[in-house]
Amino acid sequence: RDGLKPVHRRVLYAMYDGGYRPTSSFSKSSRVVGEVMGNYHPHGDAAIYDALARLVQWWSLRYPLVAGQGNFGTPGNLGPAAPRYTECKMAPLAMEMVRDIDEESVDFQDNYDGKNQEPTILPARFPNLLVNGSEGIAVGMATRIP
Repeated sequence: RDGLKPVHRRVLYAMYDGGYRPTSSFSKSSRVVGEVMGNYHPHGDAAIYDALARLVQWWSLRYPLVAGQGNFGTPGNLGPAAPRYTECKMAPLAMEMVRDIDEESVDFQDNYDGKNQEPTILPARFPNLLVNGSEGIAVGMATRIP
């Protein structure tokens, strides 16, 4: 419903929860990756950083949800620089994805170790799936929404 894969949802929520908002200063991407991995998504830093980099790339999303500084890759498929060399924070549009999340507008579930709560979906007052599309393969099904 919000048009995000779980890792992208967790990145945005961790950035919101950690205070990496559009009005704050840029922070090292490795710091954000560490918060996501430690609190919500224990699947390895490379997968999380790749997801975060995709949220920055203007050629991957029509409207990027994360603002970045540094080398986040190129349209020719050159990968991003290491997370210690890049910085990020939420893009202003990403705030529309989490607006009213503190107003009990969505359900929360326990994270992987039961120590934190994470949203099952973001409130998404912005039609992300229609605007940014989606692409991927899961359980034998391929999806490509431009």
